[in-house]
Amino acid sequence: MPVQRLVPTQEAADLLDLTREIARDELAPKVAAAEADEQFPREVFRTLGRAGLLGLPYGEEFGGGGQPYEVYLQVLEEIAAVWASVGVGVSVHGLSCFGLATKGTDEQKQRLLPDMLGGELLGAYCLSEPHAGSDPAAMRTKAVRDGDSYVLTGEKAWTTHGGQADFYKVMARTSDHRSRGISCFLVPADAPGLVADPAERKMGLTGSTTALMRFEGVRVDADRRLGEEGEGLPIALAGLDAGRLGIAAVAVGLAQGALEDALAYAQERETFGVPIIEHQGLGFLLADMAAGTETARAMTLHAARLKDAGLPYSQQASIAKLVATDNAMKVTTDAVQVLGGYGYTRDFPVERYMREAKVMQIFEGTNQIQRLVISRALAKGGAVTTAVAPAEFALA
Repeated sequence: MPVQRLVPTQEAADLLDLTREIARDELAPKVAAAEADEQFPREVFRTLGRAGLLGLPYGEEFGGGGQPYEVYLQVLEEIAAVWASVGVGVSVHGLSCFGLATKGTDEQKQRLLPDMLGGELLGAYCLSEPHAGSDPAAMRTKAVRDGDSYVLTGEKAWTTHGGQADFYKVMARTSDHRSRGISCFLVPADAPGLVADPAERKMGLTGSTTALMRFEGVRVDADRRLGEEGEGLPIALAGLDAGRLGIAAVAVGLAQGALEDALAYAQERETFGVPIIEHQGLGFLLADMAAGTETARAMTLHAARLKDAGLPYSQQASIAKLVATDNAMKVTTDAVQVLGGYGYTRDFPVERYMREAKVMQIFEGTNQIQRLVISRALAKGGAVTTAVAPAEFALA
């Protein structure tokens, strides 16, 4: 079932065409083996970076694409429909660049951002800790000033690209104040004392490494701090809203991939002399899968368009993440059901999609945390706002 897209410019439509071509020619032939062997596809990220797809929402003056978020998320969705581990990696890399792009000095941006956005430097994001996942203000990792540098000590859990990244965006405590005592640092991967534990053995997304990172007296130059001391938590939280949209887009892509595989099977497989899609039980199941995926896509793009218009979108980002990831779990489970016994085997990719979908309800804030964010926003109330959308759109 091809996706019908409405994008703001012909340039955006061309970007989506390029993404589909790369996904078809470069990603699809590698995904099954890499996931089965738990191999991290580092070269794929260089390919995407050189094609200009890693820095799409960032400014052109530093090598970004200067694209609105609604375009970036649809590119991310196209990648994830073929390879979810890479889609997650692109989203995490974008999040790791966020602090530098928004709070870095001109000198920091000029020195670091072009290689980051170009894919030559792959990023990771270190916020969660073993004892403090959904409560970042409870972090214990410390950064102690020592002359012209800081010394970082502590642990960061669940680090996507842990042990593979070239730099780590790290939140660490510079004072005891709960919310204003955290600062943000860009730590190079080769810094002495920075150690990655063996990669976690995960249910899914096995082509994406996740590891605990240990900071054993890691010395970081003071010019690699982003923003002022104490600004780390606001930087982290601002980035999380955008990161939730990234994961929502990945979840939509994963659901779309599962839907397409299930639909192709249902059109080819016959029972009682007709394709199984013509049996109402299966036809209705596929209809619900399509409706859920279109709904999740619409919510994700609505939140992105609010962000692009400069309007508050935190509540909508949480709704998008909640709706899209819950839908991905349902659609991938139903895809296994459509294929029946074959769906339960590793000869078909739908069982992998199902395993990959589960974690999307957990990372970037569990879906229980998203419900908490949404309910708090509802308790505060708020007026309906209206913004004028661009006049011209292009089909992609």
